[in-house]
Amino acid sequence: MAVRRPSGREDFEIGIICALPLEYNAVSLIFDKFWDEDGDPYGRAAGDHNNYTTGRIGKYNVVLALLSHMGKTNATSAAHSLRLSYSGLRFVFLVGICGGVPRVGAEEILLGDVVISKTIVQYDFGRRYPDEFLRKDTVEDNLSKPNKEVRNLLVTLETDRGIELLYRRTASFLKELQAIAAKRRKSQDKYNYPGTAEDKLFEPNYTHGIPRTRECTGYRRTSGRVCNKSFNLSCEEVGCDKGHLVPRERLEMKRQLEPDNIDEAQEPAIYVGPIASGDTVMKSGEDRDRIAKKEGVIAFEMEAAGVWEELPCCIVVKGVCDYADSHKNKKWQNFAAATASSVTKVLLERLIREDKPLAPAIRDGGL
Repeated sequence: MAVRRPSGREDFEIGIICALPLEYNAVSLIFDKFWDEDGDPYGRAAGDHNNYTTGRIGKYNVVLALLSHMGKTNATSAAHSLRLSYSGLRFVFLVGICGGVPRVGAEEILLGDVVISKTIVQYDFGRRYPDEFLRKDTVEDNLSKPNKEVRNLLVTLETDRGIELLYRRTASFLKELQAIAAKRRKSQDKYNYPGTAEDKLFEPNYTHGIPRTRECTGYRRTSGRVCNKSFNLSCEEVGCDKGHLVPRERLEMKRQLEPDNIDEAQEPAIYVGPIASGDTVMKSGEDRDRIAKKEGVIAFEMEAAGVWEELPCCIVVKGVCDYADSHKNKKWQNFAAATASSVTKVLLERLIREDKPLAPAIRDGGL
């Protein structure tokens, strides 16, 4: 079915929000056509300061917004403005990267896997007491359930057919995205699978950084166990002790696939569940595991609570780029953004189109 160029903002049914340019870059690769190649033809509502990219993904007209900064406050403001300017949106996707919980029940989450929100658990990650993170559970801070249409879409992902289609089509769209990027000079290798050798999970109580027992030359000491600035260094630079790595069966299975079947090795697993949204980045394996056990969350991020407050038609789709601990690096960010974008394109493919209301003349038997 051909998708016509929209006549106005009211013809857009899908919105996508990204918090980072690298997330925006990956999402832009799943667009089949852009409507604003010659400049923005649709404008925005008074008081809306968002910049938009408009185009088509599959059978839907889509508007894409990039936040000016990360975090809940900016996400809330951008979502409010998006709702004002594009009043006909059925679904809004928050697409990007996040920190994953390494184990969910018997399942292992690996870097590059994708999480989809079933609910959002809002946290204040600022500590009031030494070992306590506070759940935001006042009436004002409780987040509403996603709307019925979102819930009906997500429940199809719990069926055998829905899961099989989701995995198969995600793998196909990921390869398409990588092929498109390979033709662009600045993106040739950006979205390649980093490989199992770069997927390292350390024991939750093993902290990344230069230990304070050694001289913190050039680095400010912290009140914790490591020099503060060394958090920005890679494990190779810091010299992380590989004796603290956690062995994982699914990672080993991927490692065995890599030499002969890299396409299968890179295929992400996809999880639907509660996602924790807080005001700061989660950087502690111990805190991550404690909160995950208590609340059943499968990932941590910073924008979902802000978007969810404004748009109950929101679905969060994020690729896992780290394990929400102190051992962060940027090696998986682009690939994780690519897997999240690929899953988003599949979800759009699975949406059922709604009939448009008939114009009065047609409805009344005219024309």
